[in-house]
Amino acid sequence: MAEAQRSLQTYSAPGARFLIVEARYYDGIGDMLLAGTKRALEAAGATYDVIGVPGALEIPAAIKLGLSTGRYAGAIALGCVIRGETYHFEIVAGESSRAIMDLTVNERFAIGNGILTTENEEQAIVRAEPSKGDKGGDAARAALSLHLLKQKDRKSTRLNSSHTDISRMPSSA
Repeated sequence: MAEAQRSLQTYSAPGARFLIVEARYYDGIGDMLLAGTKRALEAAGATYDVIGVPGALEIPAAIKLGLSTGRYAGAIALGCVIRGETYHFEIVAGESSRAIMDLTVNERFAIGNGILTTENEEQAIVRAEPSKGDKGGDAARAALSLHLLKQKDRKSTRLNSSHTDISRMPSSA
């Protein structure tokens, strides 16, 4: 079955700096994910720093440490978890994803999740390859989108806070 043609939204975020955190357990797959991520960020005019961690479970902690500094507009998580013969796959895949979602929702961090969870290496390669699945690029575009949404929300909040809310004014009765 042929894959449907993807239409990718472009983003503009000149001057925004992102943190890329990658688990380099599978170097070849990591190279592909990183290439797609860098290409998407550079196309948006954003800059980035790259740090490596031993595995997918360490990615959320590294993101939290990096984003807590205030130096970054957002982060991109990159890694690959391939199913083995034990329950370890479910723990690593589920817990790394849950922790990233917790940071995104609870801390309001703009994070793109590019941690692949696949049955085998062939699936991972197809998803990671920038000319095919481009999940690294997708993760970067997700982080860019959330960053821009956050910026828009900040501007809207500033504008709204300058208006008087008549529902909060004391009544004259």
